[in-house]
Amino acid sequence: MASINYSEKIPNNVNLSDDRTLQRALEQWQPNFLSWWGDMGPEGSHGFDVYLRTAVSVDPSGWAHFDHVKMPDYRWGIFLTPGDADRKIHFGEHKGEAAWQDVPGEHRANLRRIIVTQGDTEPASVEQQRHLGLTAPSMYDLRNLFQVNVEEGRHLWAMVYLLHRYFGRDGREEAEALLGRRSGDEDNPRILGAFNEKTPDWLAFYMFTYFTDRDGKFQLSALAESGFDPLARTTKFMLTEEAHHMFVGESGVSRVIARTAQVMNELKTDDVAKLRAAGVIDLPTIQRYVNFHYSVTIDLFGADQSSNAAIFYSSGLKGRYEESKRDDDHQLNGQMYRLLDVDNGRLVEREVPMLNAMNEVLRDDYIKDSVAGVNRWNKVLEKAGIDFRLTVPHKAFNRQIGTFAGVRVSPDGRVVSEAEWAAHEREWLPSAEDRAYVASLMGRVTEPGKFANWIAPPPLGINRQPIDFEYVRFN
Repeated sequence: MASINYSEKIPNNVNLSDDRTLQRALEQWQPNFLSWWGDMGPEGSHGFDVYLRTAVSVDPSGWAHFDHVKMPDYRWGIFLTPGDADRKIHFGEHKGEAAWQDVPGEHRANLRRIIVTQGDTEPASVEQQRHLGLTAPSMYDLRNLFQVNVEEGRHLWAMVYLLHRYFGRDGREEAEALLGRRSGDEDNPRILGAFNEKTPDWLAFYMFTYFTDRDGKFQLSALAESGFDPLARTTKFMLTEEAHHMFVGESGVSRVIARTAQVMNELKTDDVAKLRAAGVIDLPTIQRYVNFHYSVTIDLFGADQSSNAAIFYSSGLKGRYEESKRDDDHQLNGQMYRLLDVDNGRLVEREVPMLNAMNEVLRDDYIKDSVAGVNRWNKVLEKAGIDFRLTVPHKAFNRQIGTFAGVRVSPDGRVVSEAEWAAHEREWLPSAEDRAYVASLMGRVTEPGKFANWIAPPPLGINRQPIDFEYVRFN
């Protein structure tokens, strides 16, 4: 099961040829997917030869092949990590039972909802990013964007396979609907709010792939614990691809910071106007982008207390991050968790049943992981001798979902009045002027080895290639 059959119309390692009905259904969906890619995939790119990584097996060592390929010809397919015949459900009410190979009838609606919600984020990302290729700061970065895009497309295939294979007519209809919604569309938007936001510039793209794809890591990790074995095996392989998306974000922001620090030292100034005149992105603007993307992303984890999240856990559908490494009973009956609340204009802690706080448990794990990466960005500033430090804002800042929806909280965690919020919003979140300035820097750089003025080159090329390798051939 480790290797992938590329001789078939739909590459797979799930023996698709043994199920002719399913194969025909997916082959009918495939032209619709390619039509969607033609309409909503990276703009103006369909003729380019791109140095892409394609999965050739699901073996952790050496699972990828690199070569130039046109994106519409990319071999999207269905790849699951090898199964374990003895796998048991290891959390919730079914703990100790054999993992399900088919959908249990009582959990059908919830499993479908989980798969559709995850599946909807994948094409949404491609739609949000479709114009970015026109303003790429280098050929290296353009290739990374396109790699992220084709892998989001493959993750859509992963979810569509589950819908077609296990959910009958309902699943086929949901798979069609995944191609029907559009990011930011007023009449038929994507399901989750963050996936209807614009990604207007490359700083926003790096923040999105750092913060929002990291949400993907935590959601996929929780689903990789699922008692529904095909979902667990699907998401485990998706995680190997998701790691590259987060690398693109973390290294991209790091390179923006490195270039800004270099110019600050050359000009011996932290004056925003002088740095903007020199064509780099000032650190306070980077901080405001961090504040925005971080706060929008932590909303993706849902309400602080959720009966649905409790049901998903108790039913064995969705676990915690690294569930098997935790040293409790994995059923959580009677266990409590501390949540933040607002009381008389102050933030206070209170205890609630942990089962009802599963979204918050996952959010808190995400926050720890996010902070670690921001600290790595600060090492770049420290090494350059710059005093400024980036921070993530308080978890109650700029929230639209849960307890803090509509509550005005400053980045340092004070509940503030509408008047104080209005007076400081431009310091805390990117203003129209910030976004216009960053947009003014964007312009496609197509010469191999050359980079836009506002970003530093990476320390290494892709797959041991030199930095000035022709990662994209414009045909």
